[in-house]
Amino acid sequence: MDISGKKIDEVCPVCNTSDHWSFQYHSEFNQFHLPIYRCEQCGLQTQFPKPNTNEMYDENYYSGKSDYSYIDERKLEKYHNYVWDARIRNIQKFVPGGNFLDVGSSFGGFLSRARKFGFQPYGVEVSEYSSNHSRSNGIETFTGNYLDNPFPTHFFDVITLIEVIEHMENPREVFRKFSDQMKSGGMLLLQTANFEGKQALEEGKKYHYYLPGHIYYYSLSNLKKILKEFGFSRTKDYLGVDFPLSAKLLKSRGNFQTLWDYRRWLTIISYHMKSKILPGSTSSMVVYAFKD
Repeated sequence: MDISGKKIDEVCPVCNTSDHWSFQYHSEFNQFHLPIYRCEQCGLQTQFPKPNTNEMYDENYYSGKSDYSYIDERKLEKYHNYVWDARIRNIQKFVPGGNFLDVGSSFGGFLSRARKFGFQPYGVEVSEYSSNHSRSNGIETFTGNYLDNPFPTHFFDVITLIEVIEHMENPREVFRKFSDQMKSGGMLLLQTANFEGKQALEEGKKYHYYLPGHIYYYSLSNLKKILKEFGFSRTKDYLGVDFPLSAKLLKSRGNFQTLWDYRRWLTIISYHMKSKILPGSTSSMVVYAFKD
């Protein structure tokens, strides 16, 4: 029974149908109390009604001062570099160089590392505040909605979205534009939560990924379904992350204040090894999708 008091009236962007939505619950993580619906045909979840994202991503969000905030990468860039570099090395196993677009590029730290590895970096970022910082470091960055960006068709060798696809409205138009702007044989990298994963299923309404700015909640199967429809039929799937444990441990040191904090490594090691030994037991995923 739908106890939300509202009836969802949108077409599922994966199934392209509108009559399979059912109300699941109001989320309970951090008392955000988000109304969550699920497409019973493909499993895609969404907030409804949708949040007003135009008011959400201001300077306070990017400097970590809002109730719902982004962690300012500039403060710990030295430590983020361990993960960024490891990820770029893995990308280069498939695409050694070329034009590299990061969607949701924030202050441009990841793109600065991609440039050091020989890629030509470009960014798309909704925030003028963080885009200005990226441009000051010589990275061409479009400020605004990804669908409005002016970059040419068949231009990019790599497009990355690190914990970003869940923030984006109009998924069908977004995936269509990915395909249009990607060169044949290019690679799209998507990191998000897998709502088919055991962690998400067990935690249910308490799952930590239910956040105000997260509009759509994907699973590996429905993500691959929409990717295939728009010309990305070949994928390399990482249930966990696409970089080694060592990079994750080195990054975590940026938040340590005392030697006692190294205890956190036990939790990080346990989660990482579980995702590798028992795929699907956690709900982290990274998908590399290759344009046909």
